[in-house]
Amino acid sequence: MRQCISLLILLLLHLKASCSFTQSNNQGFYRPARSQYVNDLFASVSTKSEDILKRNYEIEHLPIRIGHGFDIHRMAPLEEAGQPVVIGGVTITHKDQKWTDAEGKYVEKGGIFETQLGVVAHSDGDVIYHSVVDAIFGALTLPDIGQVFQDTDPRWKGCDSSKFMEYANEVMVGHGYEIGNIDVTLILERPKVASFKPEMKDNIVRLLGTTPGKVNIKARTHERLDSMGELRSLSCHVVLTLVRS
Repeated sequence: MRQCISLLILLLLHLKASCSFTQSNNQGFYRPARSQYVNDLFASVSTKSEDILKRNYEIEHLPIRIGHGFDIHRMAPLEEAGQPVVIGGVTITHKDQKWTDAEGKYVEKGGIFETQLGVVAHSDGDVIYHSVVDAIFGALTLPDIGQVFQDTDPRWKGCDSSKFMEYANEVMVGHGYEIGNIDVTLILERPKVASFKPEMKDNIVRLLGTTPGKVNIKARTHERLDSMGELRSLSCHVVLTLVRS
C-alpha cells in the first residue's frame, strides 16, 4: 500500500510544471523528462494533492479492469476560444462552420454565425485524451482527471493534453497493467473528422505503448440536437480495459 502511494507521488513530482517532456524511443511512447527534479517540476506536492492520491484500501491486481471516461467542452468562434479544435492530439483544420450564437454575441440571438471554431478549455481541451486518462484512472479506482489536473491550476493553462496521457500511462504501468483495448466514441456535429481519425489512433497507440489492433475510434454527430448539434460543444466517451502486464 505504502509503495503504491509513494509511486504515485513520485510520478506526480516527475510531471513538469512547464509541460516540457522528452521522448523515449526505445519504449515507443512518451515518458516525462527526468533530467531535472523538484526545482523544475512541481514546487511541492500539497497536502491536498497527497490526500487525493492516497487510497485507504488495496488496489487488487485483478486480471482485467474496465474503465469509462467522459469529457465535454464548449466550442466557440476561434477568436473567443483562443485556441483551435484539438482532438486526439490532432489540430482539426476546417472551413468556416455554421455555429449557433445562442447568446447573441455576434449576430441576432439564436442566429447562425459562420466562423472558424475553437475549444474553450483550461488546457487544450482535447476530449479524447481527457476521456482516455479518466478511463485509466477509473479502471484503477483512482481520482478523476479533474482532481489530478485541476482547471484552477495555472500549471495546466493551455497545456498539451498528451502530457496527461503520459502521466496516466506511467500510473497504469506502475500498477502493473497495460492496455487491453480502447473504444472511443467522439460526438460532434461539425467539423467532420473522418480524415483525421488515423492520426488520432496513431497518437494513442504511441502514447500508451500499445498496438493498432487494440485501439478503435468512432465519430458520430448529435443529429443537430442540443448544444452539440448546434456546434456549441463536443464530447467523447471512452471505454477501455486494462490487463495485467
